[in-house]
Amino acid sequence: MKVFVLRLGHRPERDKRITTHVGLVARAFGASGLVLADIVDNKVVESLRKVVKNWGGEFEIIQGVSAKKFINEWRKHGGEVIHLTMYGLPVDYIIPKLRNSNKDKLIIVGAEKVPIEYYKLADYNIAIGHQPHSEVAALAIFLDRLFEGRELYMKFRNAKIQVEPCEKGKKVIKKVEEKKRHNRIR
Repeated sequence: MKVFVLRLGHRPERDKRITTHVGLVARAFGASGLVLADIVDNKVVESLRKVVKNWGGEFEIIQGVSAKKFINEWRKHGGEVIHLTMYGLPVDYIIPKLRNSNKDKLIIVGAEKVPIEYYKLADYNIAIGHQPHSEVAALAIFLDRLFEGRELYMKFRNAKIQVEPCEKGKKVIKKVEEKKRHNRIR
């Protein structure tokens, strides 16, 4: 099952940090990619690409595509569309059904007020609580519930930087590129 996150309503002057965090959470919590719909923001994309380059893994970033067309194509190829909103059904009611479905999942998270048409386009409108909160938090909780916590133990291939868990302090492992290491030996 492939999971993508579609960021809807990104406003570059206001949302670049939050949208970057949506991408970071999507990647770290097991999604395969991020769609920055209806807009191009190369600063956000470059920031996320640097993280992928250093911290490893594969994470696709798509920008500038029509949200509605992308959603319709996703569904046309057999995928499910999930909109995270505080107005939806409680996550615990729907998550077992989603977990048991092998369909690819497109998760919509809004930046500003989401037009009603997206509520209608979604197969599921799911709430992580019914109070105002961050879309970053909602996405993290949703992905954690979907993957049952397994995403917290993923190993990312080709990582140049890794954290070694420790009880006190910090331990970061930086892998030296092969070419640089050979130059040091000479």
